[in-house]
Amino acid sequence: MARDIQEREAPTRREYVKYGGALLGGTVLAGCTGDTGSESEPTGTGTGDPSTSAGEQSSADSAADERDPFSVTMEPMGEVSFEETPETWMAYFSTYGDMAVALGQLDGISGLVFTENWPTAFYDHLPGVDVSFDDVPQLFAGGGLDKEAFYEMDCDVHLMDPNFISRLADGWEESDYEDIRTNVGPIIGNSIRRRGEDWHDYAYYSLYDAFGRIAQVFDERERYEALARVHEDMRSTIKSELPPAEERPTVGLLSINSDFENGAFYAYPVHDGNGHKQYRDLGMRGAFDDHIDASYGEWDYEKLLEVDPDALLFQYGFSHVSTGEFERRMQRMREDPLGQQLTAVQNDRLYRGGTSYQGPIVNLFQTEVAAKQFYPDTFGEWNGLETLSEGTGRLFEYERVAAIVNGDV
Repeated sequence: MARDIQEREAPTRREYVKYGGALLGGTVLAGCTGDTGSESEPTGTGTGDPSTSAGEQSSADSAADERDPFSVTMEPMGEVSFEETPETWMAYFSTYGDMAVALGQLDGISGLVFTENWPTAFYDHLPGVDVSFDDVPQLFAGGGLDKEAFYEMDCDVHLMDPNFISRLADGWEESDYEDIRTNVGPIIGNSIRRRGEDWHDYAYYSLYDAFGRIAQVFDERERYEALARVHEDMRSTIKSELPPAEERPTVGLLSINSDFENGAFYAYPVHDGNGHKQYRDLGMRGAFDDHIDASYGEWDYEKLLEVDPDALLFQYGFSHVSTGEFERRMQRMREDPLGQQLTAVQNDRLYRGGTSYQGPIVNLFQTEVAAKQFYPDTFGEWNGLETLSEGTGRLFEYERVAAIVNGDV
């Protein structure tokens, strides 16, 4: 690192800001043990209790012209205090970045841990919403994160779970987060992708509970509530039209990042975290659920043939590979002597799956896509991304979501 940041003598522009949250032992930041959150999708913003209702006011409510100092409570950081509404921000994966975009904060983006691996093609179908990360710095490089980059960005808020960052980048310690929190800006975020991980010994949140807390940070309660209504309307439509459980296909979840050349695949059960929210909302019959006790398994073609799902869905198909690269990997499976025996291959039911790092907008699209892939007779056939341009069989109003993002709440 170019210089020892802890030895800076010049005060930062935030030296008078009081930050909440305490750095504790154990994991980088220890949180509330014993509280695993709720699997439901509450629509409240909440200050500390994930079940707080949308109608309850909190310390984040703003005055008409000027917002007083406020705090937002979210594990693992606890109560995080702000002197004013943040204008600039950074995020790690697309979960919290997508939340900020949904809340109309795209202009304030200063950096991302990853600018790649976002399913940005979904935003193209929102009229008047232009999302590009071409000029946004990617912080993860050379296998790590440089703390100095956080000083250079000088963000008003950092949307990230520091415990997850510590697992992603080697060498980060409690003192590094303390430096950023104290000398640059608050840290708030909770890794909600997958539940049951040993290191995550504090509260989990549903997508919309986490989203509600980030809405508090940016003082965007109305946008949040409007998007929550879109989400609930979509879920109600799906629930009323789902075919009976016995008529639903079995779907096997594989990773698009598997080794197709050597026939080695990462296989997943449907888990309880935000990463598989759309599959649970769609009542998906996870083909591998009874065969994998851990968060994933490493399977070959022989094992896949033992289960032989009706359809195969490749996670990260929209975020990590292009349309052409996805098709090349599918062709490798079709040409394999064992792969071509799979029912899903023979019936051409090989689908691009969503990212498990999904915020509210990405989740809306990924839910609609999966509904068409699993239940074409009910929700319309899936014919690739161009299906989203057809304007028929939509499960939510694209124009309404675009209007919310652009401030027409």
